[in-house]
Amino acid sequence: MFLSWKEFKKGKTKKEDVKEFENSLKNNILKLHKELKDKTYEHSNYFSFYVKDPKLRHIHKACVKDRVLHHAVFRILYPIFDKSFIFDSYSCRIGKGTHRAVNRLNEFAKKVSKNNTKTCFVLKLDVKKFFDSINQDILLGLIKRKIQDKYAIWLIDKIIKSFSSGLPLGNITSQLFANIYLNELDKYVKHKLREKYYIRYCDDFVILDTSRKYLEGLIKKIDDFLKNNLKLVLHPNKIIMKKYSQGIDFLGYVSFPHFRILRVKTRKRMFKKVNPKNLQSYLGALKHCDSFKIRKRISWG
Repeated sequence: MFLSWKEFKKGKTKKEDVKEFENSLKNNILKLHKELKDKTYEHSNYFSFYVKDPKLRHIHKACVKDRVLHHAVFRILYPIFDKSFIFDSYSCRIGKGTHRAVNRLNEFAKKVSKNNTKTCFVLKLDVKKFFDSINQDILLGLIKRKIQDKYAIWLIDKIIKSFSSGLPLGNITSQLFANIYLNELDKYVKHKLREKYYIRYCDDFVILDTSRKYLEGLIKKIDDFLKNNLKLVLHPNKIIMKKYSQGIDFLGYVSFPHFRILRVKTRKRMFKKVNPKNLQSYLGALKHCDSFKIRKRISWG
């Protein structure tokens, strides 16, 4: 049975336990290798739990054996698919992330507004129940476009179909699969609609333009594409159109033409949860916005 070091060391104190753990890990990896070679591998059931940060999320955690396999598959697939993603896709990618996405929003707003001399509108959209709604067959079809090896497809299919429907929050492979899936939307927006000022982070995305009417006309086109090609729909309650000067709430920050502040909900959550262990992490996030008073309050109490 595959055990993590944390699980293995419960109740153990001797130095010899390290050697025992190493031998156990080696034997289990060899066993997994044999199962894969013989095609007898079967994905185990998930352990599920909920986290609230800030909204309630249902997380499904795979066992250690399956997580080892997920990481191996991710390491092989990531460089193959990542080079085909658009530049302005920022979720779960090396060298990207939330802060670069928010900086890019500010960069785009300056270009669209001609350095704040014209009105810049921002259309913000969100896919409804994205991970739950991903069609596994469509996803596998997208992967097959680049991966022709039958054995690799057999294994990827095992991982995808290990969950009843959609993709589980918790697998490292789910992060990559989500980007592969929505890369179709990215290509549609960039190449078909020819939108220069488009940014996506997971299932949240924004488009900038000087015309409110023009952006409003994109909503149905994007929704139709999602329905017809990916079996997804836009969240009807999260279609937001605002002037950049009014403040754009995106990825935890509210961005304005000349400054950026922390989202109110994020700030309140920070005050509730800050402690010596996570203080530096919070201070790091606050460096990316105007936050002198907040940093002073959480640092000095």
